[in-house]
Amino acid sequence: MTILFIILGAILMAVNIVRYLKFIKTTQDVISSGSRRDRIWTYLALVLLLFFLLGYLFIAFFSQPDFIMSMVLFWGSVFVAIVLTLIFNLLDTAKTRSIDIAEVLIGVIDARDPNLKGHSRQVQEVTMMLFDAMPNAMKKDINAVSLQYASLMHDVGKLGIPEAILNKPAKLTPEEWVIMKKHPKLGVELLKSLNSFDEISDWILYHHERMDGKGYYGLSEEEIPFPSKIISVADTYSAITMRRSYKEARSHETAIEIIKDVAGSQLDAQVVEVLLSLPQEALMETIPEFDS
Repeated sequence: MTILFIILGAILMAVNIVRYLKFIKTTQDVISSGSRRDRIWTYLALVLLLFFLLGYLFIAFFSQPDFIMSMVLFWGSVFVAIVLTLIFNLLDTAKTRSIDIAEVLIGVIDARDPNLKGHSRQVQEVTMMLFDAMPNAMKKDINAVSLQYASLMHDVGKLGIPEAILNKPAKLTPEEWVIMKKHPKLGVELLKSLNSFDEISDWILYHHERMDGKGYYGLSEEEIPFPSKIISVADTYSAITMRRSYKEARSHETAIEIIKDVAGSQLDAQVVEVLLSLPQEALMETIPEFDS
Protein backbone atom coordinates (compact mmCIF):
# COMPACT_ATOMS: atom_id res chain seq x y z
CA MET A 1 0.00 0.00 0.00
CA THR A 2 2.87 2.37 0.81
CA ILE A 3 4.49 1.89 -2.61
CA LEU A 4 1.08 2.18 -4.29
CA PHE A 5 0.47 5.68 -2.88
CA ILE A 6 3.94 6.78 -3.96
CA ILE A 7 3.38 5.41 -7.48
CA LEU A 8 0.00 7.18 -7.64
CA GLY A 9 1.72 10.37 -6.48
CA ALA A 10 4.38 9.94 -9.18
CA ILE A 11 1.71 9.43 -11.86
CA LEU A 12 -0.16 12.53 -10.69
CA MET A 13 3.10 14.51 -10.68
CA ALA A 14 3.76 13.37 -14.26
CA VAL A 15 0.26 14.59 -15.18
CA ASN A 16 1.03 17.89 -13.44
CA ILE A 17 4.18 18.26 -15.54
CA VAL A 18 2.24 17.66 -18.78
CA ARG A 19 -0.37 20.21 -17.71
CA TYR A 20 2.36 22.68 -16.80
CA LEU A 21 4.04 22.26 -20.19
CA LYS A 22 0.71 23.08 -21.86
CA PHE A 23 0.40 26.05 -19.52
CA ILE A 24 3.82 27.34 -20.60
CA LYS A 25 2.73 27.09 -24.22
CA THR A 26 -0.38 29.19 -23.49
CA THR A 27 1.66 31.93 -21.80
CA GLN A 28 3.39 33.08 -24.98
CA ASP A 29 0.77 35.68 -25.89
CA VAL A 30 0.46 39.43 -25.35
CA ILE A 31 -1.39 39.05 -22.05
CA SER A 32 0.54 36.35 -20.21
CA SER A 33 4.04 36.31 -21.71
CA GLY A 34 5.53 38.36 -18.86
CA SER A 35 9.08 39.66 -18.55
CA ARG A 36 12.30 37.75 -19.12
CA ARG A 37 12.63 37.30 -15.35
CA ASP A 38 9.11 35.82 -15.22
CA ARG A 39 10.08 33.30 -17.89
CA ILE A 40 13.14 32.29 -15.85
CA TRP A 41 10.91 31.53 -12.85
CA THR A 42 8.52 29.65 -15.13
CA TYR A 43 11.21 27.29 -16.36
CA LEU A 44 12.75 26.97 -12.90
CA ALA A 45 9.38 25.70 -11.66
CA LEU A 46 9.38 23.13 -14.46
CA VAL A 47 12.84 21.93 -13.40
CA LEU A 48 11.62 21.55 -9.82
CA LEU A 49 8.57 19.56 -10.92
CA LEU A 50 10.83 17.20 -12.86
CA PHE A 51 13.12 16.93 -9.84
CA PHE A 52 10.15 16.00 -7.62
CA LEU A 53 9.03 13.35 -10.11
CA LEU A 54 12.49 11.78 -10.11
CA GLY A 55 12.41 11.89 -6.32
CA TYR A 56 9.10 10.01 -6.26
CA LEU A 57 10.48 7.33 -8.57
CA PHE A 58 13.73 7.00 -6.62
CA ILE A 59 11.90 6.58 -3.31
CA ALA A 60 9.45 4.08 -4.82
CA PHE A 61 12.09 1.78 -6.33
CA PHE A 62 15.31 2.36 -4.38
CA SER A 63 14.17 3.16 -0.85
CA GLN A 64 11.99 1.75 1.91
CA PRO A 65 9.45 4.51 2.66
CA ASP A 66 6.98 4.24 5.51
CA PHE A 67 3.26 4.96 5.32
CA ILE A 68 3.56 8.55 6.56
CA MET A 69 6.12 9.39 3.87
CA SER A 70 3.91 7.84 1.18
CA MET A 71 0.97 10.01 2.37
CA VAL A 72 3.10 13.15 2.35
CA LEU A 73 4.30 12.46 -1.18
CA PHE A 74 0.85 11.52 -2.49
CA TRP A 75 -0.93 14.54 -1.02
CA GLY A 76 1.96 16.71 -2.13
CA SER A 77 1.13 15.80 -5.73
CA VAL A 78 -2.53 16.52 -5.05
CA PHE A 79 -1.57 19.94 -3.64
CA VAL A 80 0.48 20.77 -6.74
CA ALA A 81 -2.47 19.73 -8.95
CA ILE A 82 -4.80 22.04 -7.01
CA VAL A 83 -2.39 24.99 -7.20
CA LEU A 84 -1.91 24.51 -10.96
CA THR A 85 -5.67 24.40 -11.47
CA LEU A 86 -6.10 27.65 -9.54
CA ILE A 87 -3.34 29.31 -11.59
CA PHE A 88 -4.86 28.14 -14.88
CA ASN A 89 -8.30 29.43 -13.87
CA LEU A 90 -6.91 32.79 -12.76
CA LEU A 91 -5.06 33.21 -16.05
CA ASP A 92 -8.18 32.35 -18.07
CA THR A 93 -10.14 34.91 -16.05
CA ALA A 94 -7.45 37.55 -16.58
CA LYS A 95 -7.49 36.95 -20.34
CA THR A 96 -11.27 37.17 -20.45
CA ARG A 97 -11.29 40.41 -18.46
CA SER A 98 -8.53 41.85 -20.65
CA ILE A 99 -10.42 41.20 -23.87
CA ASP A 100 -13.51 42.75 -22.26
CA ILE A 101 -11.51 45.90 -21.46
CA ALA A 102 -10.13 45.96 -25.01
CA GLU A 103 -13.66 45.76 -26.40
CA VAL A 104 -14.68 48.71 -24.22
CA LEU A 105 -11.82 50.70 -25.75
CA ILE A 106 -12.97 49.70 -29.23
CA GLY A 107 -16.45 50.84 -28.24
CA VAL A 108 -15.01 54.32 -27.64
CA ILE A 109 -13.72 54.33 -31.21
CA ASP A 110 -17.10 53.17 -32.51
CA ALA A 111 -18.80 55.99 -30.59
CA ARG A 112 -16.53 58.58 -32.22
CA ASP A 113 -17.23 57.26 -35.71
CA PRO A 114 -20.61 55.60 -36.41
CA ASN A 115 -19.15 54.31 -39.67
CA LEU A 116 -16.83 52.06 -37.67
CA LYS A 117 -19.49 50.62 -35.38
CA GLY A 118 -18.85 46.89 -35.26
CA HIS A 119 -15.97 47.05 -37.75
CA SER A 120 -13.16 46.08 -35.38
CA ARG A 121 -15.19 43.24 -33.93
CA GLN A 122 -15.98 41.97 -37.42
CA VAL A 123 -12.32 42.12 -38.43
CA GLN A 124 -11.44 40.14 -35.32
CA GLU A 125 -14.09 37.49 -36.04
CA VAL A 126 -13.08 37.06 -39.69
CA THR A 127 -9.38 37.05 -38.77
CA MET A 128 -9.87 34.22 -36.29
CA MET A 129 -12.05 32.30 -38.78
CA LEU A 130 -9.18 32.56 -41.26
CA PHE A 131 -6.66 31.48 -38.63
CA ASP A 132 -8.74 28.47 -37.56
CA ALA A 133 -9.17 27.34 -41.18
CA MET A 134 -5.47 27.60 -42.06
CA PRO A 135 -3.27 24.52 -42.25
CA ASN A 136 -0.86 24.22 -39.34
CA ALA A 137 2.12 24.91 -41.58
CA MET A 138 0.80 28.42 -42.28
CA LYS A 139 -0.01 29.40 -38.71
CA LYS A 140 2.47 27.44 -36.61
CA ASP A 141 4.45 30.54 -35.59
CA ILE A 142 1.41 32.69 -34.73
CA ASN A 143 -0.09 32.82 -31.26
CA ALA A 144 -3.89 32.76 -31.51
CA VAL A 145 -4.48 35.05 -28.51
CA SER A 146 -2.00 37.61 -29.79
CA LEU A 147 -3.66 37.58 -33.21
CA GLN A 148 -7.04 38.01 -31.54
CA TYR A 149 -5.84 41.17 -29.80
CA ALA A 150 -4.02 42.56 -32.84
CA SER A 151 -7.08 42.16 -35.07
CA LEU A 152 -9.38 43.75 -32.49
CA MET A 153 -6.98 46.64 -31.83
CA HIS A 154 -5.88 47.22 -35.43
CA ASP A 155 -7.75 50.55 -35.67
CA VAL A 156 -7.11 51.79 -32.12
CA GLY A 157 -4.96 54.57 -33.59
CA LYS A 158 -8.10 56.21 -34.94
CA LEU A 159 -8.53 57.60 -31.44
CA GLY A 160 -5.89 60.11 -32.54
CA ILE A 161 -7.61 61.07 -35.81
CA PRO A 162 -9.78 64.23 -35.76
CA GLU A 163 -13.51 63.49 -35.66
CA ALA A 164 -14.06 65.81 -38.63
CA ILE A 165 -12.11 63.34 -40.76
CA LEU A 166 -13.55 60.19 -39.17
CA ASN A 167 -17.13 61.41 -39.53
CA LYS A 168 -16.83 63.03 -42.92
CA PRO A 169 -19.86 61.88 -44.98
CA ALA A 170 -17.86 61.83 -48.20
CA LYS A 171 -14.57 60.63 -49.59
CA LEU A 172 -11.46 62.11 -48.01
CA THR A 173 -9.26 64.64 -49.76
CA PRO A 174 -5.58 63.76 -50.40
CA GLU A 175 -4.61 65.94 -47.43
CA GLU A 176 -7.11 64.18 -45.17
CA TRP A 177 -5.85 60.79 -46.34
CA VAL A 178 -2.33 61.75 -45.23
CA ILE A 179 -3.74 62.24 -41.72
CA MET A 180 -5.88 59.09 -41.85
CA LYS A 181 -2.89 56.99 -42.88
CA LYS A 182 -1.21 57.86 -39.59
CA HIS A 183 -3.65 55.71 -37.60
CA PRO A 184 -1.57 52.49 -37.62
CA LYS A 185 1.44 54.35 -36.22
CA LEU A 186 -0.73 56.16 -33.70
CA GLY A 187 -2.11 52.80 -32.59
CA VAL A 188 1.37 51.46 -31.98
CA GLU A 189 2.22 54.61 -30.02
CA LEU A 190 -0.85 54.14 -27.83
CA LEU A 191 0.08 50.53 -27.06
CA LYS A 192 3.84 50.92 -26.65
CA SER A 193 3.59 51.37 -22.87
CA LEU A 194 2.38 47.76 -22.71
CA ASN A 195 5.67 45.91 -23.16
CA SER A 196 3.98 42.58 -23.83
CA PHE A 197 2.29 44.15 -26.87
CA ASP A 198 5.65 44.56 -28.61
CA GLU A 199 5.00 41.22 -30.31
CA ILE A 200 1.93 42.55 -32.14
CA SER A 201 2.98 46.15 -32.77
CA ASP A 202 4.26 45.39 -36.28
CA TRP A 203 1.13 43.34 -37.00
CA ILE A 204 -0.95 46.46 -36.33
CA LEU A 205 1.48 48.92 -37.94
CA TYR A 206 1.57 47.08 -41.27
CA HIS A 207 -2.02 45.91 -41.71
CA HIS A 208 -2.48 48.31 -44.64
CA GLU A 209 0.55 47.08 -46.58
CA ARG A 210 0.10 45.62 -50.07
CA MET A 211 1.76 42.70 -51.80
CA ASP A 212 2.86 44.97 -54.64
CA GLY A 213 4.64 47.37 -52.28
CA LYS A 214 2.12 50.20 -52.68
CA GLY A 215 0.86 50.19 -49.10
CA TYR A 216 1.18 52.86 -46.41
CA TYR A 217 4.87 52.13 -45.74
CA GLY A 218 5.90 50.59 -49.04
CA LEU A 219 6.93 47.20 -47.63
CA SER A 220 7.50 44.36 -50.07
CA GLU A 221 5.50 41.14 -49.82
CA GLU A 222 8.34 39.35 -48.00
CA GLU A 223 8.71 42.15 -45.43
CA ILE A 224 5.08 42.19 -44.34
CA PRO A 225 4.38 40.14 -41.19
CA PHE A 226 2.08 37.24 -42.03
CA PRO A 227 -0.42 38.16 -39.26
CA SER A 228 -0.74 41.59 -40.90
CA LYS A 229 -1.66 39.86 -44.15
CA ILE A 230 -4.42 37.94 -42.37
CA ILE A 231 -5.81 41.08 -40.74
CA SER A 232 -5.63 42.91 -44.07
CA VAL A 233 -7.87 40.35 -45.79
CA ALA A 234 -10.38 40.48 -42.93
CA ASP A 235 -10.24 44.29 -42.92
CA THR A 236 -10.89 44.43 -46.65
CA TYR A 237 -13.87 42.07 -46.42
CA SER A 238 -15.33 44.19 -43.62
CA ALA A 239 -14.76 47.47 -45.46
CA ILE A 240 -16.61 46.18 -48.52
CA THR A 241 -19.56 44.52 -46.77
CA MET A 242 -20.24 47.19 -44.13
CA ARG A 243 -22.65 50.00 -44.84
CA ARG A 244 -21.29 53.49 -44.27
CA SER A 245 -23.00 56.87 -44.14
CA TYR A 246 -21.42 57.71 -47.50
CA LYS A 247 -21.91 54.36 -49.24
CA GLU A 248 -24.15 51.32 -49.31
CA ALA A 249 -22.90 47.95 -48.23
CA ARG A 250 -21.92 45.57 -51.00
CA SER A 251 -22.99 41.96 -51.03
CA HIS A 252 -20.88 39.04 -49.88
CA GLU A 253 -20.63 37.85 -53.48
CA THR A 254 -19.38 41.25 -54.65
CA ALA A 255 -16.85 41.37 -51.84
CA ILE A 256 -15.50 37.96 -52.77
CA GLU A 257 -15.14 38.96 -56.43
CA ILE A 258 -13.31 42.17 -55.52
CA ILE A 259 -10.99 40.33 -53.13
CA LYS A 260 -10.25 37.66 -55.75
CA ASP A 261 -9.35 40.41 -58.23
CA VAL A 262 -6.79 41.97 -55.86
CA ALA A 263 -5.30 38.69 -54.62
CA GLY A 264 -1.56 38.79 -55.22
CA SER A 265 -1.45 42.54 -55.81
CA GLN A 266 -3.12 44.06 -52.73
CA LEU A 267 -3.85 40.97 -50.62
CA ASP A 268 -1.90 37.81 -49.91
CA ALA A 269 -3.05 35.12 -52.34
CA GLN A 270 -2.71 32.28 -49.80
CA VAL A 271 -4.87 34.04 -47.23
CA VAL A 272 -7.44 34.86 -49.90
CA GLU A 273 -7.61 31.15 -50.77
CA VAL A 274 -8.43 30.41 -47.14
CA LEU A 275 -11.14 33.10 -47.19
CA LEU A 276 -12.71 31.49 -50.25
CA SER A 277 -12.92 28.20 -48.38
CA LEU A 278 -14.95 29.67 -45.51
CA PRO A 279 -18.74 29.10 -45.46
CA GLN A 280 -20.65 32.05 -46.86
CA GLU A 281 -23.19 31.95 -44.03
CA ALA A 282 -20.48 32.17 -41.37
CA LEU A 283 -18.86 35.19 -43.02
CA MET A 284 -22.17 36.98 -43.51
CA GLU A 285 -23.05 36.51 -39.84
CA THR A 286 -20.06 38.71 -38.94
CA ILE A 287 -21.46 41.73 -40.80
CA PRO A 288 -22.77 44.28 -38.24
CA GLU A 289 -26.13 45.95 -38.70
CA PHE A 290 -26.08 49.63 -39.57
CA ASP A 291 -28.12 52.01 -37.40
CA SER A 292 -30.00 54.40 -39.61
